[in-house]
This record gives sequence, C-alpha cells and structure tokens, in this order.
Amino acid sequence: MTSLPARPQPKPGVLDIEAYVPGKSKAPAGVKLHKLSSNETPFGASPDVQAALRDVAGKLELYPDGQAAALKQAIAEVHGLDASRILCGNGSDELLGLLAQAYLSPGDEAIHTEHGFLVYDIYIRAAGATPVVAKERDERAEVDAILACVSPRTKIVFLANPNNPTGTYLPETEIRRLHAALPPHVLLVLDAAYAEYVRRDDYEAGAALVASSDNVVMTRTFSKIHGLAALRVGWMLAPEAIVDALDRIRGPFNLNAMAIAAGAAAIRDRAHVETSAAHNEEWLERLTRELSALGLRVTPSVGNFVLIHFPEETGRTAADADAFLTERGFILRRVAGYGFPNALRLTVGSAEANEGVLAALKDFLAR
Repeated sequence: MTSLPARPQPKPGVLDIEAYVPGKSKAPAGVKLHKLSSNETPFGASPDVQAALRDVAGKLELYPDGQAAALKQAIAEVHGLDASRILCGNGSDELLGLLAQAYLSPGDEAIHTEHGFLVYDIYIRAAGATPVVAKERDERAEVDAILACVSPRTKIVFLANPNNPTGTYLPETEIRRLHAALPPHVLLVLDAAYAEYVRRDDYEAGAALVASSDNVVMTRTFSKIHGLAALRVGWMLAPEAIVDALDRIRGPFNLNAMAIAAGAAAIRDRAHVETSAAHNEEWLERLTRELSALGLRVTPSVGNFVLIHFPEETGRTAADADAFLTERGFILRRVAGYGFPNALRLTVGSAEANEGVLAALKDFLAR
C-alpha cells in the first residue's frame, strides 16, 4: 500500500519554479537613497490622482465596481478603443497569469524570449505547461528564432515589446510578420508595459493588430509612466472571446476602488504623461552617451532604463559597481536572473539621481 505524504504537497512543478525577486530598495544608513532599480517614474502620479483618492477614501465600506467600468471607459476614451474589449487587472502581471491559466494545460508549450520578463516562465510552469526559450541576438528578440520554437504543442507566445531589462524592441513590421506566421490557434501576447516611453516611428504597441485579429492580446500597465506601482493597475486589450474567458476566472473584485479611481484620473492627465516622456527621452539619450564615454557598453534602449555592461575584470565588474554605488545610496538592479551576470539595469531617475550615478560611476572606474 502506498503511504500518503505527511503534509499537503503542491502539485508537480510548483517547487521547480524560481520565485520572482524584486529589485532592492534600501541604502546604508546616513546616505540619501536614490532607488533606480524598479523602473519607477521620478515624477510620481498625476496630481489629479490625489483628488480621486480622497473621494474614494470616504467610501471604503463599499465594494468596488467589479467591472471597473469607470477605468475601462477612461482607457477607451484616451486611446480610442472599444471598452468591451478591455479587461483591467491587479497589475498587468495578473492578466498575464490569467492568460496562462485560461489557455495553457499540462503538455502544452509557451514561448518567451531569452531575456524576457521572468514572470512568463513562472506563469507557464504554474499552469503545468512547458516554457520554451527563443534565443535573442544582440539582446533583441528575433522573429525567426521565435518561429523556430513553434511546435504542435505551442499555445502562447509571450513577447515584451519593448523588453525589460534590455530596452530593445521589435518594429511593427516584425510583429506583423511574427503574427502572420503563427497558427491561428496560438495566442500572441504583446506585453507593452513601456509603450508610453517609445519615441520611434516604426513602433506600435499592439492595439491595431488586436483590432484585426482573433489571437492577439496587448497588455499595459499603470505602474510605470503613470506612477501607480503601489496600487497595482493593469489593463488588457483583447478579442471579446478572450475577455469573456478571463472574466470567468478572475476574482470578482480584482481591482480595488482606489486603483480604479486613480487609474481613470491618471490616464486622463495627458500633460503629466508627456512631461514624464519628455524627461525620459532627454535623459535616456544623455545617459547612454555619457555611460558609453566612460567605456561601458550600453544596450540601446527605448524604455525608461538602460542596461549597462561592465568589464570582466576584478574590481570593475557589475557586482563591484553595485557595491560601490549602494554605499553611496544609488540602488540599481542586478540582472543575473535575466541572463546578464555582469550587467546592471539603471532606471532613468530625477536629474539629481542621474547626475549622481554618472559621477559615482566615473569615480568607480577611475579607482
């Protein structure tokens, strides 16, 4: 007779998952903290958000609207979309997880790229499916490499565009080429968390492709340019059949009332968004130029961060630089888990923080 386990056991595969580790957020006592590890905006949320939160604060005994209708309507108005094809979530992370839960089963496969967002692998495994990794070239996703991974068991392709932590992107023509070559039953998930920062004429976040397809989804977030990371607000544009499927399995009140009100206020403040984007555009170019002038290789980025590669030389590695910067209050992101053991990701911060990092790295390399 087979003996039963002595305690509850998770289903097979769960303990094989590597837990997600967020960027660190503490500096030594006595130094000013500049947290540049989580791609948070230096401008915070729109001032309109505070007014929206004050209104909700007097009604905390009431359940939120389970359909987040006010937020959907605000998103639809700003982006010119059909509100019935929008689904909101507790961050875009939740929506990515719901897609995996709804469309992946044990024995299925889902593809993500070599340096893609770590949660893809987590959600694929949590659904009992198998992650398949498509190689990148020059820290950039390759359509042909993704297509080479497609098999009869493929059900989803996850693609961050732009990608984190590299900051690279695929132009609209390449996204459409990828979609055209995928079987119609394979779901293409375009994770456009950093779309608002991109200033390239050949980029399209995915809304146009979703509008003309039955197997494309675009996810977006309020955590970055809108400055609502603490409230966890994300949204998805998808065919109505996919919205319907996820509506059936999400939590009935997956977005709290403050998140709904804050999101609606934030997305309507276009001046705040443009101020943030303009600051990012200026500093992204300057950081890339000045870091390169220090002799460091920087992956060309269109997001609100840069990936900095360090020499393979004792005393000058990414780990050495991280320790040096941390002692001075500059907290960057180690990205070994993304396949870059000798690189740091630097968020575009305030002018003070950016100037400070450049000066500190100059001192570090001159030692």
